[in-house]
Amino acid sequence: MRKRSVRPFAALALAAALLFSLLPVSSPASAAAPQSAMQSYVEAMQPGWNLGNSLDAVGADETAWGNPRVTKELIQGIAAQGYKSIRIPVTWDAHIGGAPNYAIDPAYMARVKEVTQWALDANLYVMVNVHHDSWVWLSKMESNRTQTLARYNAVWTQIANAFKDSPNKLMFESVNEPRFTDGGTTDEAKQQALLNELNDSFHRIVRASGGGNAARPLVISTLEASPSQERMTATYNAISKWNDKNIIATVHYYGFWPFSVNIAGYTTFNAEVQNDITTTFDNVYNTFVAKGIPVIVGEYGLLGFDKNTGVIEQGEKLKFFEYIGHYLKQKQIASMLWDNGQHFNRTTYKWSDADLFNIVKASWSGRSATASSDLVYVKKGAAAQDKSVTLNLNGRALSSLTANGTALKSGTDYSLSGSTLTFKASLLSRLTSSGTLGKSAVITAKFSGGADWKFNVVLQQTPKLSNSSGTTASFSIPTAFNGDQLATMEAVYASGGSAGPQNWTTFKEFETAFSPTASSIKLQPAFFNETNDGTVKLTFHFWSGEKITYTIVKNGSNVTGTAS
Repeated sequence: MRKRSVRPFAALALAAALLFSLLPVSSPASAAAPQSAMQSYVEAMQPGWNLGNSLDAVGADETAWGNPRVTKELIQGIAAQGYKSIRIPVTWDAHIGGAPNYAIDPAYMARVKEVTQWALDANLYVMVNVHHDSWVWLSKMESNRTQTLARYNAVWTQIANAFKDSPNKLMFESVNEPRFTDGGTTDEAKQQALLNELNDSFHRIVRASGGGNAARPLVISTLEASPSQERMTATYNAISKWNDKNIIATVHYYGFWPFSVNIAGYTTFNAEVQNDITTTFDNVYNTFVAKGIPVIVGEYGLLGFDKNTGVIEQGEKLKFFEYIGHYLKQKQIASMLWDNGQHFNRTTYKWSDADLFNIVKASWSGRSATASSDLVYVKKGAAAQDKSVTLNLNGRALSSLTANGTALKSGTDYSLSGSTLTFKASLLSRLTSSGTLGKSAVITAKFSGGADWKFNVVLQQTPKLSNSSGTTASFSIPTAFNGDQLATMEAVYASGGSAGPQNWTTFKEFETAFSPTASSIKLQPAFFNETNDGTVKLTFHFWSGEKITYTIVKNGSNVTGTAS
């Protein structure tokens, strides 16, 4: 699975991310958006899906980033899942000829048209764009303005001509996550002026190209697709000057950054993470939707997924997707799930995580109940105890509980008091009676509506870490997890201060600094690249609540580790 090259929020400092957490957790319900033809168009697109890391791959062809060639069956398969729209990101760079014509390879244009037609034939709304060109060459516009603008104009002239007779369900997005920093500028006004110049050309070229393009919906992104207020206001002002009723604004959203990558101790979907969603999309709504410009979240997901979908614990990621789906619907904003092949398998046409898809799908029509956790730990050898969790009912009522397919009995196996669900000690003892460490059972909670919620009953003992030695390029700590699951890692120098990268926090970034495997915890080279020689104390936090300390000593490229 290939990591995407650029994400809009990955470089934000913690201070910027935490700014939103100071704002109110809830907001008053919005008045209905003006129901223009474009607003109705966007609402009919919901839900949407991205064909990521295929035609947008930077390389020789659409397989360059590891995905198979797109098939008609894939497009039909995603439509069969209930999706109403598809974003087809396209990187044109390797297929553009030289100046002055900048002719797009006819075979590549034909391929883009073929995939687009499959989507239209599947009755999907379709978005085609200029994608990773944004950072490959458009980002150089400040220092190479004339050539960059000429190339961009030539590309859109050809795309507009190729698709001018396509139905109105096809829309054009001018550029993905636009950025203009290769010239060294950090001047927002200068970058916005460059983007406005590109978008003015895009708008003029498409509208003058004839056919259906005279009224085709056009999608305009903020700088870097960021939903910051400054960038949204600038985009609103630029769009308003056209006096064009067929314009849609777009932003991207990958969540509250510390949670989205699992850093700084943000392992759970807490109030700050939820508040970032509400604050962000209240602002999006008020800036665009309430003023008659509909909005598509052209990409959404979690940044940590770039490395591994396990960066965020399963139950916590499910709560994120449940809530964002609910809130975007409330704000009349359409969304398009970013999928680079990790979610909907490109060859089997099945979901890699059915529970994730189920909660996403349920959010299209209503809310799902969740819980404070999906993990119920039982410690091996300890006296049996009742275990309680808090249900987030979200307007639903508990209908039934089953364990491994067998119905559970209220009062005997569990009790429910308000939103507190308690699993009886006798039930948990029975479910873990095999004595085998790890997941012993799955308790499935069904509700009056929405997706099911699954509780994993896990038998665990205290994890055991062993001594180790290696190098900064390859160092792993042998680990017997004993049924437990790693949540996060802290790193501090014995002499004081945070060790490793992003030293504004002691809690390191999951997968970037450390990574659990089946039998070890690997410290990544990126961790050692920013760790001084000397003694570092590591603290591993597990989801059961266990905390294990471990000491490493770095001496040049050599590393030794000692269990506490």
